[in-house]
Amino acid sequence: MPKNPAVAETDAAPTSASSLIEDHNPSHTDSSETASADLAETQDASGTEASETETSGTEDAPGAKGKSGPKPDGRKRRWRDHKIARRAELVDSTISAIRARGRDIGMDEIASEIGVSKTVLYRYFNDKNDLINATMVRYVETILAPRIYTAISGSLDEFELTKATVAAYVETVASDPEIYLYVMANNGHGSLDVVASSERMIAEVLGAVLTEKLSELDMEVGGAVPWSYGIVGSVQLATHWWISNQSISKEEMIGYLTMMTWGGITGIASVKGSREIFDSRPHSLELDS
Repeated sequence: MPKNPAVAETDAAPTSASSLIEDHNPSHTDSSETASADLAETQDASGTEASETETSGTEDAPGAKGKSGPKPDGRKRRWRDHKIARRAELVDSTISAIRARGRDIGMDEIASEIGVSKTVLYRYFNDKNDLINATMVRYVETILAPRIYTAISGSLDEFELTKATVAAYVETVASDPEIYLYVMANNGHGSLDVVASSERMIAEVLGAVLTEKLSELDMEVGGAVPWSYGIVGSVQLATHWWISNQSISKEEMIGYLTMMTWGGITGIASVKGSREIFDSRPHSLELDS
């Protein structure tokens, strides 16, 4: 079988994903700024917010006499940079806390495991849902999505590529079940948006790969996108069922999902991707002799 010709097509997709990951993985501020901003964590949250409000007012006010415009406030900028970096640190620590104490961990336990007070957590996150949402974003963009993109971009034949992609999803969820189940058990509106967004990103990359492969084989590509969303959705939902009970082994789960996905792909290939050819043929479950 030829190597997967879609590697060039998917190069751009993982790059875009890397940019997205970078957007949610801001660089840390320098040590002097962090040390200065850390002092704010010992203050009451309302006092900190009041200080920021006063700073904002100074910055937005008309320029002083003899000046043509507003003067930037370095302290506000440093606090903003610190807050972004500190949120990232707290999310990483939350992930570690969930791994240590399990999916049923609460805010009190998260704060205790991290070594901060709940007041500090609520200074950087609006509420529990905000922390859950940030945790899911971190998990998807730094763990789940990169592994899926790597599998999709592999130089494998069609069957091995299918199996590797399915395995990458199942194995990633299986390697961090408490994180996955924590987020899904606390799936308020925000985290559901993150789940849907991650599925959409993966489906779009898979759609590009499938379109490229079908085009190379001179098949119709009109169904590539809905097929990709169908594959991603079914694998995600089945994996969620499995990780919640694990009534079969991981190897069995990967095998069954690969069987289902590959069966669909070979069915599509048998009619050259054409809905018209598919509709014109008789359909039964009779086995070939």
